[in-house]
Amino acid sequence: MHAITIPEPGGPEALVWDEVPDPVAGEGEVLVDVVATAVNRADILQRQGFYDPPPGTSPYPGLECSGRVAEIGPGVSGWAVGDEVCALLSGGGYAEKVAVPAGQLLPVPEGIAVDRAAGLPEVVCTVWSNVFMVAHLRPGETFLVHGGSSGIGTMAIQLAKAVGAKVAVTAGTREKLERCAELGADVLINYREQDFVAELREATGGKGADVILDNMGAKYLDRNVQALAVNGRLVIIGMQGGVKGELNIGALLAKRAAITATTLRARPVEEKAAIVAAVREHVWPLVSGGHVRPVIDREIPMPDAAQAHRIVEDSSHIGKVLLVTPS
Repeated sequence: MHAITIPEPGGPEALVWDEVPDPVAGEGEVLVDVVATAVNRADILQRQGFYDPPPGTSPYPGLECSGRVAEIGPGVSGWAVGDEVCALLSGGGYAEKVAVPAGQLLPVPEGIAVDRAAGLPEVVCTVWSNVFMVAHLRPGETFLVHGGSSGIGTMAIQLAKAVGAKVAVTAGTREKLERCAELGADVLINYREQDFVAELREATGGKGADVILDNMGAKYLDRNVQALAVNGRLVIIGMQGGVKGELNIGALLAKRAAITATTLRARPVEEKAAIVAAVREHVWPLVSGGHVRPVIDREIPMPDAAQAHRIVEDSSHIGKVLLVTPS
């Protein structure tokens, strides 16, 4: 098969479409013929040499994919050759084939084209596990997501609205904020021109956010705590704004608030399977019913992955950028 390899870490030009050995479906795995994958920030970090794949996993980038079942490995039931699926991966999505633990497979939801389904697994599993399984967002609460126009952000808006929360977002342009509003965001904050702490307090009568989903890390740590409501929950899922920040413990205690930091890629297979099962139970009916949808910015041929990485690094996209295997 062909896959995107990274012979040496570097810029987008480090991504090379090359011929590599076919993967094999091992015990408990399913082999998938990949139709599409999606570009995530973790892929960019891996290309730069800062985020190695977990031991024993595929060396190729790509944390999600969609396609069709090509082969069933030993000990797997419930799937058949030819099934249209999408999958949460530890790596290997930038390829024509990938072996996937069966517990990380999902059927392509009704009404979603198989290629567009590649934009679902990583963002849905990230949002559901963090906003709902960890932070327990409830109807009537206020939810703030930073980077509302990103893949994570566009999904977080939709799922939070689906459970009856009030949604606030930050984004850097009017166009991006308008797209967030179309998805249901109630409070729109341009982080280049406005202070999200002040804007959120004004929008909530001084209360603040019950749950914040943050991809910035250190840069926003103190301000996120300021923006939390009493009994608020901050979940950090990224470090785009640095890894070391100063925390006012007194402010945290006064608000009886909680801070959690999580990752998804390196979790054990059993934990990922539990998240995928929860997503299939709670989110897939919303997708099939048309209440939640993948937001796709564009599709690019997989051999041109360098172009897709440049787009994502420039943050010029809204939603997900997909890579499609050559026909």
